[in-house]
Amino acid sequence: MYVPIKFVYLQPKKKYYMKAFVFPGQGAQFTGMGKDLYESNELAHNMFELANDILGFRITDIMFNGTDEDLRKTNVTQPAVFLHSVISCLTNCGDIVPDMTAGHSLGEFSALVVAKALSFDDGLRLVSKRAMAMQKCCESNPSTMAAVLGLEDVLVEEICAKINGVVVPANYNCPGQLVISGTSEAIDEACALLKEAGAKRAIKLPVGGAFHSPLMEPARKELEVAIAATQYNVPVCPVYQNVDAKPHLSAEELKTNSIAQLTSPVRWTKSVQNMIADGATEFMEFGPGQVLRGLIHKIDKNVTTN
Repeated sequence: MYVPIKFVYLQPKKKYYMKAFVFPGQGAQFTGMGKDLYESNELAHNMFELANDILGFRITDIMFNGTDEDLRKTNVTQPAVFLHSVISCLTNCGDIVPDMTAGHSLGEFSALVVAKALSFDDGLRLVSKRAMAMQKCCESNPSTMAAVLGLEDVLVEEICAKINGVVVPANYNCPGQLVISGTSEAIDEACALLKEAGAKRAIKLPVGGAFHSPLMEPARKELEVAIAATQYNVPVCPVYQNVDAKPHLSAEELKTNSIAQLTSPVRWTKSVQNMIADGATEFMEFGPGQVLRGLIHKIDKNVTTN
């Protein structure tokens, strides 16, 4: 018996490109940041002037013409980086909606605004409140951070856990690069042990406090009050948050994680890996500098960064 053969022609699979918008944190600032946008773009000009009104001082004068020392003041640094990040994204991308967003530490608030989980006004107010709460915490409880290069995360975690004092992993930046946070004495002890264990570098950073550690608890409590009183919305795309590196679309989850962030580590390596696993093929960094592009390439060399 002859059975006709039925040919099935398969259509080639479409290749989808998913854009992830990412935003840097404190430390990326530089004198002159945002000045070109302010002078050349009406939307940017209006947003910067609105920010001056909200903050109650002309942060643009410091951003555009201030000294490095002026820009390092926490009440200036964090709002300045936030403003440059958000305004550069909104003016350059227009109506383009990202497929996902994420930010490193402070940058998470930029990611929330771009994803429309927070309004620009509320985002700026929270960032300003966050900066002042952290500064107050640093002044009342001196502490510091240190960068550790060339060791596996697990080994750094084990060494920190052995020390009789507050020292914890704070920023999981990329494979082989982890920042620890704690009291000055505990950081000194940890750096010595980490070097003995084979770290290429274990060096204290020029920061005023132990960010993303239990020592930020007073700042977390202060920020919690402000966040609780702020309207969070359902975002237009998933926001991969620092505390668990997972995508979130629930306004309540976004709010809860924003509060927990100050005393929890920044899981940047895992965040990028999860975004890639979920389809991200291109990462676009908005804000001063290109720090995140470098970290992303160290996490996965196959993705495109801009």
